[in-house]
Amino acid sequence: MIGSGRRVLVLHGWQNRRPEGHWQSWLIERLRSRGEQVLYPQLPRPDEPQLDEWRELLAAELAQLGHGERVVICHSLSCLLWAHAAPHLGRLARVDRLLWVAPPGPSAFVEAVATFAPRDLDVEAIAATASTRRLVCGDDDPYCPEGAERVYRPLGFSVTVLAGAGHLDPDAGFGPWPAVERWALGSLDVFA
Repeated sequence: MIGSGRRVLVLHGWQNRRPEGHWQSWLIERLRSRGEQVLYPQLPRPDEPQLDEWRELLAAELAQLGHGERVVICHSLSCLLWAHAAPHLGRLARVDRLLWVAPPGPSAFVEAVATFAPRDLDVEAIAATASTRRLVCGDDDPYCPEGAERVYRPLGFSVTVLAGAGHLDPDAGFGPWPAVERWALGSLDVFA
């Protein structure tokens, strides 16, 4: 099957070793079966992530996306990786579409991930990273009891809050997730 020329980068969160049954694994398989080019790196030391190491790998993965339509999907801690990396990546960070899924809130940042906490974020640099930016979150995310819509509103993302979706992970029933597949393929209103 011939691909679309679209390239998709999917980034996991803290303590995630790309498990089977997660919507990310399902999405990767679905996109690749359609001939899409997908990058799904294992970020270094997922239990004890270091912002600089993750940022370095992110830069390398973005360089691999090349030209054509560039799509990035971040889950959980990788949303904050993107936020902190944006000012350092310059034009490399510019993508066509960016999706944040279930970014953690300020109360979730224990010592092991403290450098990723959402403070001193460069709103302009983040806004400049993508033409289309969407945030999808649950209204009951245990990793963002403050509410991701409220916490990240200043970043200017289009936001969709899903009732009872938790952290949008397998524990909340997010294995197969057709809406994220449709979004990755260009249907931008699927979360509206």
